[in-house]
Amino acid sequence: MKLATVRNGRRDGRLVVVSRNLAYCTDASFLVPTLQAALDDWARIAPHLATLAESLEHGAVPTERFREHEALSPLPRAYQWADGSAYVNHVELVRRARGAEMPDSFWTDPLMYQGGSDSFLAPRDPIRMAEESWGIDMEGEIAVVVDDVPMGAGREEAGAAIRLLMLVNDVSLRGLIPGELGKGFGFFQSKPSSAFSPVAVTPDEPGDAWDGGKLHLPLCVDLNGAPFGRANAGVDMTFDFPALIAHAARTRPLAAGTIIGSGTVSNKLDGGPGKPVGEGGAGYSCIAELRTIESIRDGAPKTPFLRFGDTVRIEMKDRTGHTIFGAIEQTVEKHERA
Repeated sequence: MKLATVRNGRRDGRLVVVSRNLAYCTDASFLVPTLQAALDDWARIAPHLATLAESLEHGAVPTERFREHEALSPLPRAYQWADGSAYVNHVELVRRARGAEMPDSFWTDPLMYQGGSDSFLAPRDPIRMAEESWGIDMEGEIAVVVDDVPMGAGREEAGAAIRLLMLVNDVSLRGLIPGELGKGFGFFQSKPSSAFSPVAVTPDEPGDAWDGGKLHLPLCVDLNGAPFGRANAGVDMTFDFPALIAHAARTRPLAAGTIIGSGTVSNKLDGGPGKPVGEGGAGYSCIAELRTIESIRDGAPKTPFLRFGDTVRIEMKDRTGHTIFGAIEQTVEKHERA
């Protein structure tokens, strides 16, 4: 089934069940008011939501048009947002851009940071920043939402806790990252609010493209209407989602509604760095990777980070060409305090 949160004037919105073609939805708030409330009681609520989803497909319940621009992120705020770096090719490239060495342990032990989860952007909200000089970048990712995960959970238990899949634009401020990491205390200012896809889906929705740990479909990232990235999320993923979840739960339990991100989806090409879509490659899910390739190839980066007025679109389609999650589509705007 497909679930979304639509605006209703309240911070956490209203839960709706969405049709498979994303054209219609039906109210689910008579069952449970919000997605977080559903996740808190998933074993009891999920079967009722599934029945509602089936009734929606058969036209047996009241419907309304589903408009992506009225959707909030499925979880407008979450108790926890932990983002991994499962595609080590991406880590290697962005570290090279900063002149940082790549420890061998990065291939065997996942990287993960705890992001801000109190104010996620809606999927069609603008990205508002005060300065272009901060190096505004998109990062196209996959994320899962989990049920309660006990501390010390292994791979099998971690994988069994996955309840929903989503897409992510993990906005990064590349110009602020080196200074923050140089302090030895991690990201904060350089990782502002992220946005998630209009719809979160249960793992059965992508069919055999979801293997229980990876989503084997291209992530479509467009910049100003032109293809920028088509990297396959199931390729070059060094750590799958059960591994990331188990890593996060090593020293703490994870509460229902915790979001775990994959990190930027990134593919190699013939064992080396990727190529732009226009040159026959899979392209990139962030600008930082392309700039690193340009530096390797040409001696200096030439592609700028996002500027005011630029528009980013992130989407994933099934093997028949139909959108699965709807699209994250955001324009960069200058932030002006009122």
